[in-house]
Parts: sequence; structure tokens; C-alpha cells
Amino acid sequence: MKRPKIVDIRATTVAVPLEAPIRHSNGAHWGKFVRTIVEVETDTGLIGLGEMGGGGESAEAAFRGLKDYLVGHDPFQLEAMWFKICNPTASLYNNRTQLHAAIEFACLDIMGKCLDVPVHDLLGGKLRDNVGFASYLFFRYNDLERGGEVRTAEQLVNEARRQKEKHGFTAHKLKSGVFPPDYELELFRGLAHAFPDDSVRYDPNAAHSVEEAIRFGHGIEDLRNDYFEDPTWGLNGMRRVRDAVRIPTATNTVVINFEQLSSNILNPAVDVILLDTTFWGGIRQCVKAAQVCETFQLGIAVHSSGELGIQLATMLHLGAVLPNLVFTADAHYHHLMDDVIKGGLMEYQGGKIKVPTGPGLGVELDRAKLIEYSEYYKEHGGYPYDRDPGRRDWFSLVPNTRWADPTISVEDDGS
Repeated sequence: MKRPKIVDIRATTVAVPLEAPIRHSNGAHWGKFVRTIVEVETDTGLIGLGEMGGGGESAEAAFRGLKDYLVGHDPFQLEAMWFKICNPTASLYNNRTQLHAAIEFACLDIMGKCLDVPVHDLLGGKLRDNVGFASYLFFRYNDLERGGEVRTAEQLVNEARRQKEKHGFTAHKLKSGVFPPDYELELFRGLAHAFPDDSVRYDPNAAHSVEEAIRFGHGIEDLRNDYFEDPTWGLNGMRRVRDAVRIPTATNTVVINFEQLSSNILNPAVDVILLDTTFWGGIRQCVKAAQVCETFQLGIAVHSSGELGIQLATMLHLGAVLPNLVFTADAHYHHLMDDVIKGGLMEYQGGKIKVPTGPGLGVELDRAKLIEYSEYYKEHGGYPYDRDPGRRDWFSLVPNTRWADPTISVEDDGS
């Protein structure tokens, strides 16, 4: 078997429509996800697929800039590649962690195709055939063509019920920090009571002060919580909340590398580490982190950073091999209207998605869809993630002391 060598890296920005514009404490996704699709080509003709959040000329140029590092590199040499791209000293000036993740996805895809095995076999072998997901609910703006508003208690419960009936979810996560805490507390309690047999999660994206987070946490302690995700910012803030509230804390913001993980182990602030294949720098980094968490009996879950099907495949392979995965995963995936992989959107069955079994990541790029959504991006452009289309003169503070008015319904198509 000839060992492949990298000969080219291509990056294409796409924008794929969502059911509706979805809101969060820092701003909104304006009716679409913007992603960068990466193709790593080898001298044997194999092409590996990767994906990264965001896009545009700067992202594409960043990937082109890695060609000097990687052309001629053996994609099986993943440890060497990590230090080529993410050398700790160089990373002080050039944070390439997310770029590395996309390239690692592609290299694992190449390795699996070369050996005719799925990626989960390269990671130690799968322990489960399906990975479960939570519903991941958002406050939404109305889109007359695709999806309705979510702002009131009734709308939130109806949206959760729609997703549960369509996809089979048994856990419900509310992305929040949009409206005043007392209003969101009322809605979150109503959501939990509407589905008494299901678990719930509250995630305000660190919008609360420590004191507000503690007060809110006391208001939901009696619910069937999986965990209290990023109620405030910083390890010390999370530590204070953890000491005061009887709900496990979780994060995908303040523990996303091994230095932060070691700090959290030495002085615990977070009980559940949400492993994101992009934020941590790749699937293998997440597996390593999960092993550390298993050693110190920290909980883990698989986090979502707004994936299309390529990154979703990385999340599925990760979830398949982790023995200590006891929580359902996050995914934005069911908010998408389409995908860039052959066969279209993967299907949920009973709140779970089947782990791909084909060689590599087990997904193939639909070239026509790639072109279609690349043109869609060029026509419609991106959007400022940290701005809200219904509050164009607003910007978020930490803590978020300028909450949206829940009595006002804002029509916006997210364009």
C-alpha cells in the first residue's frame, strides 16, 4: 500500500439556510449557517473532507496559508501535524486550533478511506451504533416561508413538542440569555413541566452575573436538569455558582483545552465538559480529553458549534467511541433546511442518529450542493454573529444587562 501524501488543500465558503433566524445571548444566526468546507487531496487520488465554522476570504486564505506546512505531509502522521500547525509557542501569535480541526477531520477521512475502515475504528472502535441528541431549542424570529417565531411560553412548548414528535428527542436544551432572567425562568419551568419524563438544560451563554446565575439556579433546582451550562463566565465565576447551586455545572467556553482542564481538575469549577471537535482542535483531542475526564470522574457530552453533515459525522464518530458518554449530545443540525452531503440531511430516529459505517467519515460531498450554497453565500453574504437583526443598534455586554423586551414581536426574515 502506497502511503498517501498531501498535494492540495481547498476551502469553499457556503451558507446553508435555517428554518428561521435563531437568537442567543450574544446576537443571532441570521437565518443561515456560514461554514467553510475543506478538501484535502492526496497524490493517490483520495480526498478527505473537513469543515469549520465561519468563512469568507479570510478563512479560505488561512487554509491556503497552511499549504506550505502540509503539502508533502503524510496524513497518517497526525501527531506531527498537530505540532506543525498548533505549536504551543507559535499559537500565542497564530491561534490555528480550529483550522487544525478541519484538516484533522480530512486526514482521518483519508486514513479511513485508505484502509477501508470507518473513523471510529481508528479511534479504538465504536461502543454504540447510534448517538442520542437533545432538542436544542432557540428563541427565534418569524420566517414566513420556513419557520415560526419562538418568544412566548406557548410558542416554546409548541416548538419543543414539534421537535419531539418529528425527531423523538427526550432531552431539551434551551439556548437563552436573550430575555430578562425572570421571564426565561418562567418559560424554562413551563418547558420542564410540559415534558415531565424528559430532562432539560439551560444555557444562557454566560450572560448572567454570578449572583444572577445563583438566583436563577436556585429557581430550577427542583427540575430534572442534566446540567447548568455556562450560567456565567470564567472559571472562578463558574466555581462560585457550582458551590452555591445543587445542579451540575457544564461548559464549552472555559474548558476547551488541556491547560484549562488541568486547572479545573486542581480546583473544580465545572462538572461536565462539553467536548467540541472544532473548539478542542479535532476528534483525537476530544478523545484524549474524555480519557482525562474519565480518570477524574468528570462528566462529558458532545457539543455542537453549528455543524453541517461533515462535522456532524465527526461528532457521531466521537460519540460512538466514548465509554463515559452518558448525556445526549448537542446539535444545531435539525434547524437546517439542507446539507452539502450526498443524500441530504441525516435522519433522527428516536432522538438518535446512526453512526456512519462507510470508510473514513462515511459521508460524501454533494458537489452540486457545494456549488449551490457557495453561490448562495456569494449572493447573500455572511452576518455578524454578535449582532441581533431585530436590535440593530444593540451589542451584548458581559453580563448581559440589556435584555430584549419579551412583549415585542419583531418580524425579520434573517436576510
